[in-house]
Amino acid sequence: MFKKSLAALAALSLATPAVADVLVDNIAGIRIDEDGEVDRFTGLWIDDDGRIKQVLDRRDKRPDGTTYSVDGEGRVVIPGLIDAHLHVMGIGFGALTLDLSGTRSLAEAQQAIADFAAANPGRQWIIGRGWNQETWGLGRFPTAAELDAAVADVPVVLERVDGHATWANTRAMELAGVTAQTKSPSGGRIERLAGSQMPSGVFVDAASELIYSRVPAPRPRERDLALQKAQDILLAMGITAAADMGTSLEDWQTFRRAGDEGRLKLRIMSYAAGVDAMEAIAGPGPTPWLYDDRLRLNGVKLYLDGALGSRGAWLKRPYADDPGNTGLPLQNPAQLRNLMSRAAMDNFQLAIHAIGDAANAEVLAAIDELAETYGGDRRWRIEHAQVIDPTDIAEFGKYGIIASMQPVHQTSDRLMAEARLGPDRLDGAYAWKTIADTGSRLAFGSDAPVESPDPFAGWAVAFTREDADGQPFGGWRPQDRVSREAALAGFSADAAYAGFADGRFGRLVAGERADFLILDRDPMLASADDLRDAKVLETWIGGERVYRRRAD
Repeated sequence: MFKKSLAALAALSLATPAVADVLVDNIAGIRIDEDGEVDRFTGLWIDDDGRIKQVLDRRDKRPDGTTYSVDGEGRVVIPGLIDAHLHVMGIGFGALTLDLSGTRSLAEAQQAIADFAAANPGRQWIIGRGWNQETWGLGRFPTAAELDAAVADVPVVLERVDGHATWANTRAMELAGVTAQTKSPSGGRIERLAGSQMPSGVFVDAASELIYSRVPAPRPRERDLALQKAQDILLAMGITAAADMGTSLEDWQTFRRAGDEGRLKLRIMSYAAGVDAMEAIAGPGPTPWLYDDRLRLNGVKLYLDGALGSRGAWLKRPYADDPGNTGLPLQNPAQLRNLMSRAAMDNFQLAIHAIGDAANAEVLAAIDELAETYGGDRRWRIEHAQVIDPTDIAEFGKYGIIASMQPVHQTSDRLMAEARLGPDRLDGAYAWKTIADTGSRLAFGSDAPVESPDPFAGWAVAFTREDADGQPFGGWRPQDRVSREAALAGFSADAAYAGFADGRFGRLVAGERADFLILDRDPMLASADDLRDAKVLETWIGGERVYRRRAD
């Protein structure tokens, strides 16, 4: 299976020369130009290093004697799209294990689990992700007993859709040694059955490690296959580069093996899973760009809180639907600043997960304190920045803070956010334009596999704030829509800037890598519905065609 996967990817290159100058002509090109404006063009001259030599307008003379010429047949070309926040290996493993993201009820999920177990006999553990009690309309977390009803004899461990809670069956808890006497760890919570101390089967944030510490680690060959699967998915969707948030040493070695063997096509801007992984991977500072700008360890991903769905996001006031609960701060102020300092003193970029208003306020305060000591071009990143106290929003304009946000979270979370926060606390929720107006730069992504990595869905949401069904009509809190052009920048030029890749790729300008897509429609003219249906016909990275859509 592994060899077949590699062969399939090799076939996608279609023998397009990677080390020859190429003229891609007769195209309807759209890019973010050197001045940050949308510009239209009709041709690309690519040098033998895979960089843009010249962007050609209709009246420009075409070069003579290029090694390879492509007639674009008038089709639309845009920059390769960049996902500023996803989990590469999570996408690959998610595609190879049990996926519950499409289930709409507990019963449907139980059936899917039972079917997966029946189709995969002999597995020592059943692993998967994607459950969401909110989508199921359950009104509570599921229990181990309900998971036992699907599979009882094999340990089952399932990650919630947001990655911040784990659902385990009784057999998994037995193997992990979790009992009524097991205490919740710092930064985590063991959910208990009502009226007792018995674990219910759900483990929030840091408590998940109690279970996952017993799950066998994937082997290198399995990791290689997962990376290959992730690349197949992302390239077909038009993602040419991505910020990998939470890279482990094992993930990094997987990326390096692919790079060494010429299998790494996707560009990966990597953020280590904590400072220990950061130091193990990169040592005294960020790595150089490797494999023709395909891989770099930029910095470190830190967590300050959990997620709204599991009520782990850290709020200034209790949850409207859970009085007395303000969420789970995963670091105290001193711990956060110590970790930030350890990274910043060696010039690693900080990317800090903060969802609740208390978490965002704490990160903003920490940046304000550290910025004087660690000056220069830091590009401090706050990942998600979902719920901000309006009194804190102006702070995003300081020190070049980047708001790394995921438009599709707004549509997925809308009803839940209203319930969790109440109507009087929504002014700073998913506030893209309000944050951008402070001078903060927006970098857009998907958080895949939490959401689909489809960038066209995210692009449509960004300028409409409507879901795929057009709801709510006119957009949810429409004052925070961004323009169609700003959304494109968020998924290209600004996402590259957020990962210190500006000047290397992201804009289709002379000197940058020739990463681009050929589409079946003009995304600047398409309605939101039509944009969601956009088809990537070809994906090019570094002047090499790495994906071509098969004819329907």
